[in-house]
Amino acid sequence: MNTSMRLSVASSTSGVNVPQSKVKPILERHLNKTKGAEVSLSAFTFLFSEVLQYTQKRVNGIQDLEKKLNDIGFRVGLRLHELLVWRDKNGKRETKMLNILYFIHTVLWRNMFGKQADSLEKSTENEDEYMISDNEPILTRYISVPRDLSQLNCNAFVAGIVGAVLHGAQFPARVTAHTVPIEGYPSRTTILIKLDKDVLAREELLK
Repeated sequence: MNTSMRLSVASSTSGVNVPQSKVKPILERHLNKTKGAEVSLSAFTFLFSEVLQYTQKRVNGIQDLEKKLNDIGFRVGLRLHELLVWRDKNGKRETKMLNILYFIHTVLWRNMFGKQADSLEKSTENEDEYMISDNEPILTRYISVPRDLSQLNCNAFVAGIVGAVLHGAQFPARVTAHTVPIEGYPSRTTILIKLDKDVLAREELLK
Protein backbone atom coordinates (compact mmCIF):
# COMPACT_ATOMS: atom_id res chain seq x y z
CA MET A 1 0.00 0.00 0.00
CA ASN A 2 1.76 3.11 -1.22
CA THR A 3 -0.69 5.79 -0.09
CA SER A 4 0.67 7.57 2.96
CA MET A 5 -1.57 8.13 5.94
CA ARG A 6 -1.85 11.58 7.47
CA LEU A 7 -1.56 11.30 11.24
CA SER A 8 -1.82 14.10 13.74
CA VAL A 9 -0.75 13.50 17.32
CA ALA A 10 -1.80 15.49 20.37
CA SER A 11 0.95 17.42 22.08
CA SER A 12 2.25 15.69 25.19
CA THR A 13 2.11 17.26 28.61
CA SER A 14 5.28 17.94 30.54
CA GLY A 15 6.17 15.50 33.27
CA VAL A 16 8.36 15.40 36.33
CA ASN A 17 11.87 14.01 35.94
CA VAL A 18 12.44 11.10 38.29
CA PRO A 19 15.95 9.83 39.03
CA GLN A 20 16.48 6.58 37.19
CA SER A 21 17.73 4.85 40.33
CA LYS A 22 14.29 5.28 41.93
CA VAL A 23 12.31 3.89 39.02
CA LYS A 24 11.52 0.18 39.25
CA PRO A 25 11.72 -1.83 36.04
CA ILE A 26 8.18 -2.46 34.79
CA LEU A 27 8.51 -6.23 35.28
CA GLU A 28 9.25 -5.70 38.99
CA ARG A 29 6.15 -3.60 39.67
CA HIS A 30 3.13 -5.19 41.33
CA LEU A 31 0.25 -5.47 38.86
CA ASN A 32 -2.30 -4.06 41.30
CA LYS A 33 -0.21 -0.95 41.95
CA THR A 34 -0.72 0.12 38.34
CA LYS A 35 -4.49 -0.35 38.58
CA GLY A 36 -6.22 2.91 37.75
CA ALA A 37 -3.08 4.40 36.24
CA GLU A 38 -3.64 6.30 33.02
CA VAL A 39 -1.55 6.82 29.91
CA SER A 40 -1.67 10.26 28.32
CA LEU A 41 -3.80 10.46 25.19
CA SER A 42 -0.90 11.94 23.24
CA ALA A 43 1.38 8.99 24.12
CA PHE A 44 -1.36 6.49 23.32
CA THR A 45 -2.12 8.15 19.97
CA PHE A 46 1.55 8.41 19.05
CA LEU A 47 2.13 4.72 19.76
CA PHE A 48 -0.89 3.69 17.72
CA SER A 49 0.09 5.94 14.82
CA GLU A 50 3.49 4.23 14.75
CA VAL A 51 1.76 0.83 14.69
CA LEU A 52 -0.36 2.05 11.78
CA GLN A 53 2.56 3.33 9.76
CA TYR A 54 4.61 0.20 10.42
CA THR A 55 1.72 -2.06 9.40
CA GLN A 56 0.72 0.00 6.37
CA LYS A 57 4.09 -0.57 4.73
CA ARG A 58 3.62 -4.33 4.91
CA VAL A 59 0.15 -4.79 3.39
CA ASN A 60 -1.43 -4.65 -0.06
CA GLY A 61 -4.84 -3.14 0.59
CA ILE A 62 -7.44 -1.94 3.08
CA GLN A 63 -8.73 -5.41 3.96
CA ASP A 64 -5.21 -6.66 4.56
CA LEU A 65 -4.42 -3.65 6.76
CA GLU A 66 -7.57 -4.13 8.84
CA LYS A 67 -6.74 -7.83 9.21
CA LYS A 68 -3.24 -6.98 10.48
CA LEU A 69 -4.64 -4.44 12.95
CA ASN A 70 -7.17 -7.02 14.13
CA ASP A 71 -4.39 -9.58 14.65
CA ILE A 72 -2.31 -7.11 16.67
CA GLY A 73 -5.35 -6.19 18.75
CA PHE A 74 -6.03 -9.88 19.38
CA ARG A 75 -2.58 -10.36 20.90
CA VAL A 76 -3.10 -7.31 23.11
CA GLY A 77 -6.57 -8.49 24.10
CA LEU A 78 -5.40 -11.89 25.31
CA ARG A 79 -3.04 -10.23 27.78
CA LEU A 80 -5.51 -7.55 28.80
CA HIS A 81 -8.18 -10.13 29.56
CA GLU A 82 -5.77 -12.10 31.75
CA LEU A 83 -4.87 -8.92 33.62
CA LEU A 84 -8.49 -7.88 34.22
CA VAL A 85 -9.46 -11.35 35.46
CA TRP A 86 -6.40 -11.46 37.74
CA ARG A 87 -7.30 -8.07 39.22
CA ASP A 88 -10.88 -9.11 39.94
CA LYS A 89 -11.05 -9.73 43.69
CA ASN A 90 -13.59 -12.50 43.23
CA GLY A 91 -11.73 -14.09 40.33
CA LYS A 92 -15.09 -14.48 38.64
CA ARG A 93 -15.25 -16.09 35.20
CA GLU A 94 -18.28 -15.16 33.12
CA THR A 95 -20.20 -18.19 31.86
CA LYS A 96 -23.23 -16.43 30.37
CA MET A 97 -23.15 -14.76 26.97
CA LEU A 98 -24.88 -11.53 28.02
CA ASN A 99 -22.63 -11.22 31.06
CA ILE A 100 -19.41 -11.35 29.03
CA LEU A 101 -20.83 -8.86 26.52
CA TYR A 102 -21.74 -6.51 29.36
CA PHE A 103 -18.23 -6.98 30.79
CA ILE A 104 -16.77 -5.85 27.47
CA HIS A 105 -19.21 -2.94 27.19
CA THR A 106 -18.37 -1.64 30.68
CA VAL A 107 -15.26 -3.03 32.37
CA LEU A 108 -13.10 -3.54 29.29
CA TRP A 109 -14.06 -0.20 27.74
CA ARG A 110 -13.41 1.71 30.97
CA ASN A 111 -9.99 0.11 31.33
CA MET A 112 -9.07 0.96 27.74
CA PHE A 113 -10.73 4.34 27.23
CA GLY A 114 -11.80 5.66 30.64
CA LYS A 115 -15.51 5.31 29.83
CA GLN A 116 -17.98 2.60 28.99
CA ALA A 117 -19.17 2.08 25.42
CA ASP A 118 -22.24 4.03 24.37
CA SER A 119 -24.48 1.09 23.52
CA LEU A 120 -24.81 -2.68 23.53
CA GLU A 121 -27.46 -4.01 21.17
CA LYS A 122 -28.66 -7.31 19.80
CA SER A 123 -29.24 -7.58 16.07
CA THR A 124 -32.90 -7.68 15.07
CA GLU A 125 -32.04 -9.78 12.02
CA ASN A 126 -29.57 -12.39 13.26
CA GLU A 127 -29.69 -14.26 16.57
CA ASP A 128 -25.92 -14.66 16.67
CA GLU A 129 -25.01 -10.97 16.26
CA TYR A 130 -24.46 -8.26 18.86
CA MET A 131 -23.19 -4.71 18.45
CA ILE A 132 -21.14 -2.51 20.76
CA SER A 133 -21.00 1.11 19.63
CA ASP A 134 -18.72 4.00 20.57
CA ASN A 135 -19.93 7.42 19.42
CA GLU A 136 -16.52 9.08 19.68
CA PRO A 137 -13.74 6.48 19.45
CA ILE A 138 -10.70 7.76 21.31
CA LEU A 139 -8.30 5.55 19.39
CA THR A 140 -8.86 7.33 16.08
CA ARG A 141 -9.71 10.82 17.31
CA TYR A 142 -6.53 12.34 15.86
CA ILE A 143 -6.08 10.08 12.87
CA SER A 144 -7.02 11.31 9.41
CA VAL A 145 -6.90 8.94 6.46
CA PRO A 146 -6.66 9.94 2.77
CA ARG A 147 -9.83 9.98 0.69
CA ASP A 148 -8.82 6.87 -1.24
CA LEU A 149 -8.64 5.00 2.08
CA SER A 150 -11.99 6.30 3.33
CA GLN A 151 -13.29 2.74 3.84
CA LEU A 152 -10.51 1.97 6.32
CA ASN A 153 -11.58 1.61 9.95
CA CYS A 154 -8.57 1.65 12.25
CA ASN A 155 -10.76 0.41 15.09
CA ALA A 156 -10.18 -3.04 13.64
CA PHE A 157 -7.50 -3.01 16.36
CA VAL A 158 -10.22 -2.66 19.01
CA ALA A 159 -12.26 -5.39 17.32
CA GLY A 160 -9.23 -7.66 17.71
CA ILE A 161 -9.07 -6.91 21.44
CA VAL A 162 -12.78 -7.69 21.84
CA GLY A 163 -12.36 -10.92 19.88
CA ALA A 164 -9.51 -11.98 22.15
CA VAL A 165 -11.50 -11.33 25.32
CA LEU A 166 -14.37 -13.41 23.97
CA HIS A 167 -11.93 -16.14 22.93
CA GLY A 168 -10.28 -16.15 26.36
CA ALA A 169 -13.67 -16.44 28.05
CA GLN A 170 -14.64 -19.40 25.79
CA PHE A 171 -17.08 -17.40 23.64
CA PRO A 172 -15.47 -17.64 20.19
CA ALA A 173 -16.74 -15.09 17.69
CA ARG A 174 -15.87 -13.20 14.53
CA VAL A 175 -15.44 -9.54 15.47
CA THR A 176 -15.20 -6.64 13.01
CA ALA A 177 -15.29 -2.84 13.17
CA HIS A 178 -17.60 -0.66 11.07
CA THR A 179 -18.08 3.09 10.77
CA VAL A 180 -21.78 3.84 11.32
CA PRO A 181 -22.15 7.64 11.49
CA ILE A 182 -25.22 9.27 12.98
CA GLU A 183 -26.14 12.92 13.38
CA GLY A 184 -23.58 14.62 15.61
CA TYR A 185 -21.21 11.64 15.61
CA PRO A 186 -19.55 11.26 12.19
CA SER A 187 -16.89 8.86 13.53
CA ARG A 188 -19.27 6.55 15.39
CA THR A 189 -17.91 3.00 15.27
CA THR A 190 -19.80 -0.23 15.82
CA ILE A 191 -18.00 -3.41 16.84
CA LEU A 192 -19.99 -6.24 15.26
CA ILE A 193 -19.80 -9.54 17.15
CA LYS A 194 -20.92 -12.68 15.33
CA LEU A 195 -20.89 -15.51 17.84
CA ASP A 196 -19.97 -19.08 17.02
CA LYS A 197 -22.88 -21.51 16.69
CA ASP A 198 -21.52 -23.59 19.57
CA VAL A 199 -21.88 -20.57 21.87
CA LEU A 200 -25.58 -20.25 21.08
CA ALA A 201 -26.08 -24.00 21.55
CA ARG A 202 -24.40 -23.83 24.96
CA GLU A 203 -26.59 -20.89 25.96
CA GLU A 204 -29.68 -22.94 25.18
CA LEU A 205 -28.46 -25.74 27.43
CA LEU A 206 -27.87 -23.30 30.30
CA LYS A 207 -31.42 -21.94 30.22
